[in-house]
Amino acid sequence: MSTPATMRALQQTSLNGPQDLCPITDAPVPRPGPGEVLIRVTAAGVNYVDISQTRGTFAGGPQPPYLAGIEAAGEITAVGEGVTGLAPGAHVIGVSITGGAFAEHMLLPAVAAVPAPAGWTDQQALGLVVNWPTALAALKPLGGITAGQTVLIHAAAGGTGQAAVKIAKHYGATVIAAASPGKHKAVRALGADHIIDSHAADLAAEVLRLTEGAGADLVLESVGGATLGASLAAAKRVTGRVVVYGLAAGQAPITNWDLVYRHQVHLIGLNIGILAQAAPQTFGELMGELFGLLAAGVLTPGNPTTYELADGPKALAQLEARATVGKLALLP
Repeated sequence: MSTPATMRALQQTSLNGPQDLCPITDAPVPRPGPGEVLIRVTAAGVNYVDISQTRGTFAGGPQPPYLAGIEAAGEITAVGEGVTGLAPGAHVIGVSITGGAFAEHMLLPAVAAVPAPAGWTDQQALGLVVNWPTALAALKPLGGITAGQTVLIHAAAGGTGQAAVKIAKHYGATVIAAASPGKHKAVRALGADHIIDSHAADLAAEVLRLTEGAGADLVLESVGGATLGASLAAAKRVTGRVVVYGLAAGQAPITNWDLVYRHQVHLIGLNIGILAQAAPQTFGELMGELFGLLAAGVLTPGNPTTYELADGPKALAQLEARATVGKLALLP
């Protein structure tokens, strides 16, 4: 399979945000080293990680200039030394935190390359290694959701939020979905039991009203900023859990005084990449359960909103402004 010497890509040139994500036409096509595969990218997922990397707020993120994008799906064109079980022609999806997905070709660690489900296009598989595992991890091994409990899901119209709504309903939870009013129709179609305005000043009070004063058993928190305080206030005292896996609206200070005297809840941090590295057995069990949900039809092929590669800065800016619904994809 012939591989060109150069390729089109999006290069981040500063830490000032997505506006400095620039198209280039002469990026060198990488060559796979030991344990790596090279894919011809057919669809790249757009994630909040990409935004935080462009602003330098992602811990340990790449320094400019770098080829942006962490999630891609496509066809393997070459494999490195020691790679077994994967061969040119296979379609996979994977993640590399060091970037390179917003390009025509990308290197992936072979151990992180997941075969696309049979019958799915590469676009439909986006989310399989980022959004869906994050949603499931937040709900089950970390959040401990069980049938009959109530879960508050922030950013419920996003890629991770939509998966979380579907999974939570499958496990018998009552779902309170928070989203901006223009996205309520999309969230309602997912089966949420209650939908509230994510911008409401009295968000915690509304959750308490819906739960007859008890609060949510579990809160999935990906917004940050002032919303984190509202999430803690909306959680059930003593037994309530708040799983934090994003900070789209910025950082929020929480002190030990807050946890002792104001919000007596379980506060849990989640980074799906760290989970995979630090607790591989848990991650393996998580992915096994995820593929069970796929087989059961709980999670179905995705339908991302697509942009041309050159429109990457626009896609990231719209995601950052929380003006999008569902998964976003760039098409090289």
